[in-house]
Amino acid sequence: MGNLLCCVQVDQSTVAIREQFGKFDSVLEPGCHCLPWMAGKRIVGHLTLRLQQLDVRCETKTKDNVFVTVVASIQYRPLAGKESDAFYKLTNTRSQIQAYVFDVIRASVPKLLLDDAFEQKNDIAKAVEDELEKAMSAYGFEIVQTLIVDIEPDENVKRAMNDINAAARMRVAANEKAEAEKIIQIKRAEGEAEAKYLSGLGIARQRQAIVDGLRDSVLGFSVNVPGTTAKDVMDMVLITQYFDTMKEIGASSKSSAVFIPHGPGAVRDIATQIRDGLLQGQSATQQ
Repeated sequence: MGNLLCCVQVDQSTVAIREQFGKFDSVLEPGCHCLPWMAGKRIVGHLTLRLQQLDVRCETKTKDNVFVTVVASIQYRPLAGKESDAFYKLTNTRSQIQAYVFDVIRASVPKLLLDDAFEQKNDIAKAVEDELEKAMSAYGFEIVQTLIVDIEPDENVKRAMNDINAAARMRVAANEKAEAEKIIQIKRAEGEAEAKYLSGLGIARQRQAIVDGLRDSVLGFSVNVPGTTAKDVMDMVLITQYFDTMKEIGASSKSSAVFIPHGPGAVRDIATQIRDGLLQGQSATQQ
């Protein structure tokens, strides 16, 4: 019906390319336009002014010979005032952009190591954008933004990188665990040393108390029983302790003891050996 009335409608964010007898005539903006088809004028196509996006996957390799797939996202649109160039000069805009992206990525990434490629994604994107802006402006297109959205190494490489990272973390964990065990052992040794020190103090005080008690007993017995010597008192004390010990061994049903030839007379022999040892030590000290 519009053609019969020589009228045509152009939608918003779209322009129409009008020709007259096969030659470019004008660019029609959104709205309603008169199109006298009898004068040889006709619409040959439409061009969207919306921002478009093209995702490009490019396989290349890095400087350390790791094959990666670089995913670039190109955002572009026709330049205002150059709609005719954007419509006529390129047959396939997306293929043309893809070719430039391939060229720049395959020239940039091989100069970088794999780790550097991840760190310099913005530099790669800037190089692609500069090259596309310079090339596509001649064809009536504006490159709005270029993004490197992903760098995908080969699966085996990613697995190896994960293993390296896991090994490094395990090494750090092992060092921390060893350091913790070292601290525990040091603290345990310090505690054992302190316990032995305190135990030694207790034993020393116990023996000192025993010695003081024996001394008081000997002195008291010598005073109360005239004619007795210190030797007689010591023998009696040792015999008393001997019988107390035998009583404790017999009273314990779960006692584990080693019996040696013994008798009341053995106490006197033990006392004699102790005195002889003390006299020999004293003599050696004086010499």
